[in-house]
Amino acid sequence: MQQAVLSSSKAYMVALAVPCALIAAVYVAQFGFGLPPCEMCWWQRYPHFAAIALAGAASTARGTRLGDALVRLAGLAMLISGLIGAFHAGVEYGWWEGLTACSSSNLGNDPLAAIMNAPLIRCDVAPWTLLGVSLAGFNFLISVASAALVFALLGRRKQGVV
Repeated sequence: MQQAVLSSSKAYMVALAVPCALIAAVYVAQFGFGLPPCEMCWWQRYPHFAAIALAGAASTARGTRLGDALVRLAGLAMLISGLIGAFHAGVEYGWWEGLTACSSSNLGNDPLAAIMNAPLIRCDVAPWTLLGVSLAGFNFLISVASAALVFALLGRRKQGVV
C-alpha cells in the first residue's frame, strides 16, 4: 500500500511540476529572449494553465477519488497541449497548412498605432530550434510523455504497485 501512495504522489507532482516548468520556460523565452508567442503558441498555453489549476486543486484532495480525478484531468490537459504542439510543429515544419492569419497581443495605450506598428508573429516559422526541434515540438514531446506518465502512475496506484 505504501508503494501505491508513493506512485500517486509522483503522479500529483508530475501533473503540477511539468506544466509549471513549461509555462515558466515559455515566459523566459518570451520576456528574457524576445520570442513573442504566435496565436498557436497561446493555444498551447491554455491547457497548461488549466492543468496547473487542476493539479493545484487536486493537491488539496490528495489520495481521494476527487483528487485522482482532478489529476487525471490535469494529465488530459497536458495531453491536449501536447497535441496542439504537434499540430503547431507540423505547421512550422511545413507538413500541413496552419492558420492563414497572424496575430499580435501587445496593444498598449494606443491600439491603432500598436496594430499598425506591431511586428507580425507567424505561426509557420519556428523562432527558435534546438537540434531541429522547435518550442512547439518540445511541448509535444514533454507534454505527451508527461501525460502518459501521470496516467501510468495513477494506473499503478489502482494496481497497488509503484
